[in-house]
Amino acid sequence: MIALVSGTVAVRRTDHVIVDCGGVGYRLSVSSETLRQVPAVGNSVMLHTHLIPRDDALTLYGFSTEDERDLFLMLLSVQSVGPKVALDVLSGGPVRELLLALAAGDTVRLQAVKGVGKRTAERIVVELREKVGVSVPEQTITASRSNDPRSIAREGLLGLGYSMQEVESLLSGLVGDTPEELISEALKASRQ
Repeated sequence: MIALVSGTVAVRRTDHVIVDCGGVGYRLSVSSETLRQVPAVGNSVMLHTHLIPRDDALTLYGFSTEDERDLFLMLLSVQSVGPKVALDVLSGGPVRELLLALAAGDTVRLQAVKGVGKRTAERIVVELREKVGVSVPEQTITASRSNDPRSIAREGLLGLGYSMQEVESLLSGLVGDTPEELISEALKASRQ
């Protein structure tokens, strides 16, 4: 298994890069999020990888972080999600935001991805929600203790690795009727 590729960027396209590793060029399919992290042609790069062997090809996928590769592998474990759809999902935003969307059950965000319909989006959320670190029973318990959308949104953001200070800063001044609205607005604010 090829787990890591380190070398010089030889080619940089919208859906792949070619990395020259000691005279051998490896073509890696990448998400647009990873492509943003890949430097210009001629510069050094290191990408985490995953190899998928098929009867007709060996396809190598590249990722800027291990977290992105891990999410890619989780997405592949979902029935009817192949590598192309998984890369398209990863192109939808930073890994942290995608994990938050999964934890919040945001099927609308997933449906915006080409090739992901309502059923596939629901399947992704159902199968991966617990794997991303926020379990459904914990959310249900939190919701039953407090129906306050702000409290639920706070728990969701904390579960994805934001510090309490970051969460409070992101949520301050936001208005929303549901935890999903608050989380969505908080993520927009974090990008600015």
